[in-house]
Amino acid sequence: MSVVLQEKVDIKEDILFDLDKELLEILLKDRTSNKNIIWAIDDYQIYGNNFSASDYITIESVTGKNGELIKPRIQKTKDEKVVRIRGKAEVFTPSWICNAQNNLVDNAWFERQNVFNKETEKGWKTINQKIQFPKGKTWQDYVLSTRLEITCGEAPYLTSRYDTVKGNYIEPKNRIGLLDRKLRVITENVKSKDEWIDWAKKAVQNIYGYDWQGDNVLLARENILYSVIEYYEFVYNNTLSTLILKELAEIISWNIWQMDGLKCVIPNSCKPISKGQLGLFSSTDNLEECPGCKKNDIYNHTGIYCKIMDWNTNKPEEFVSLLKR
Repeated sequence: MSVVLQEKVDIKEDILFDLDKELLEILLKDRTSNKNIIWAIDDYQIYGNNFSASDYITIESVTGKNGELIKPRIQKTKDEKVVRIRGKAEVFTPSWICNAQNNLVDNAWFERQNVFNKETEKGWKTINQKIQFPKGKTWQDYVLSTRLEITCGEAPYLTSRYDTVKGNYIEPKNRIGLLDRKLRVITENVKSKDEWIDWAKKAVQNIYGYDWQGDNVLLARENILYSVIEYYEFVYNNTLSTLILKELAEIISWNIWQMDGLKCVIPNSCKPISKGQLGLFSSTDNLEECPGCKKNDIYNHTGIYCKIMDWNTNKPEEFVSLLKR
């Protein structure tokens, strides 16, 4: 068992740090600002300075606390969950519902039902036969098909490493996330470890997700990274090198990003604008609300518009620009 997999559900930032400091640095990176993701919520202010909503999440703030600071929702206290529900309407979807909804996506893509599993009452039963593809579509097409989970939280639609209600660890072969399905298809069709790794990178490049809360962004990124790690170990009984892990983390840090989903900007980045020329003794009376916020115009915010990577061109672009297409 590798050092990375000492923890099943809660991924300890201390372990990532001990494995490779740069790996954790990448997972904390905000690609739009080229700084770090921010907390964006005040839940952590009790820990003192550098834990307010506007502060950056740093290596120092998430390590050295026995790995207990950043926890998946299933391991939060009831009071902590209530605060999140009231503050940001955070409610996690049960894994069996994620599966049912992901199945709807695949039913349309494959033009048939029960491709990866058969739904049961509040659960599913994995179908173990090799996946067959419809006429005119290949396994490569499936891996390269783009999927987005909005307000992704810990990314339960992208990867189902654990049951979001019961907290049970789910073995890779029985997972139902959109990335999990891509990794299964890769496993059933490639001929070598190197080919598996190459296509796993492509799979990660084609799943996206965003969330407001910084801790959720980090948890989602960790879950996706670990999904690849665990699936590779499940298939090959071997571990991925730190070099490969950092390459994956680089992709993930672009594809899972922090954003105000209603504005397409970094949370709380909108600023008021001047009504006119500000003089030496001008006051805040001369300022007016961000025009995008005032008119609910998603294309006219003063905030910092979030960027994602187009892996076909290897060029970043503003997410909001995709809405015009």
